[in-house]
Amino acid sequence: MHMKDRYPTRTRQHIEPFVRPDPVIYSGADAAKAGPLTAGELSSFEENGFLFIDNFISEKEVDGFLHDLEGYSRDRTVLDREETVTEPHTDVIKSVFAIHNLSSRFERLSRDERLLGMAQQLLGSDAYIHQSRINNKPAFRGTGFNWHSDFETWHSEDGMPRPRCVSFSIALDDNTEFNGPLMLIPKSHKVFVPYTGETPPQNWTQSLKSQTVGVPRGDQLKELARRGGGIVAPKGRRGSLLIFESNTLHASSNNLSPFPRRNLFFVLNSVENKLVAPYCGNAPRPEYLAARRNVVPLKAGPPVAPQPVRAQGSFLKEPAAAQVPRQ
Repeated sequence: MHMKDRYPTRTRQHIEPFVRPDPVIYSGADAAKAGPLTAGELSSFEENGFLFIDNFISEKEVDGFLHDLEGYSRDRTVLDREETVTEPHTDVIKSVFAIHNLSSRFERLSRDERLLGMAQQLLGSDAYIHQSRINNKPAFRGTGFNWHSDFETWHSEDGMPRPRCVSFSIALDDNTEFNGPLMLIPKSHKVFVPYTGETPPQNWTQSLKSQTVGVPRGDQLKELARRGGGIVAPKGRRGSLLIFESNTLHASSNNLSPFPRRNLFFVLNSVENKLVAPYCGNAPRPEYLAARRNVVPLKAGPPVAPQPVRAQGSFLKEPAAAQVPRQ
């Protein structure tokens, strides 16, 4: 039993969206002095719920991860792992979870001092890996996913008390308007959108392929997009980094282009925000989706590549959507 649920969701009773009671940045007024993100970048993240940085890792490092993914696609032991999710009705990899336990290359990346410095600035504490994966959206047939807030799922199905975690996504292919890029609603992280309805047991077996539970209604999405100035999708070269707040509403469409879209994804959760019993009342999800045992704070290792020159990426926006201020 939970003493008080600050983010009630997955209930039979309808609850209107409400302003989150927690901050976005937890490290206080001196955050800009504590790590690699500038005061302007922190302000933009706090306002919009995401930040895009071009040229974060090198072409060589990207090639290494793509080589690993190609190997996984031919390895029956990887394809048969519980942690591997395939596209519906095929053996084509959609995601390989807990990638930091499988790949020493990824494990080194997760300890990059720049990433941990950013997490420290945003979370105001040490952090551990809540979830990690390598995603594959193949050309012509890669499926997308519906609108949702990660925190809504992690809170209800995993027992994450507060939105005090941050997601990092590193592009392994150029992100364009054609290959099913991630779409985000700016400023939506400031509002928590409860879902009306209960969570089926072992919901993750369905939601990892196609999410329906936890998806906001169309009118809610429309209103939040209006308030946020539209919808944006970061556009940039492979090796770019997208950081987004755990409560930011996001989605992606199917990839019908002849170009794949693959990325690395991992979530750093504050050590002061460890999981409790799932708020939806179901049994906890597997460890590879929501770490409960392996919650040792990450310690910085050597960078995976020399510090690059930061270059501003551009944004793709929906037709008729207002331009969102760039980071």
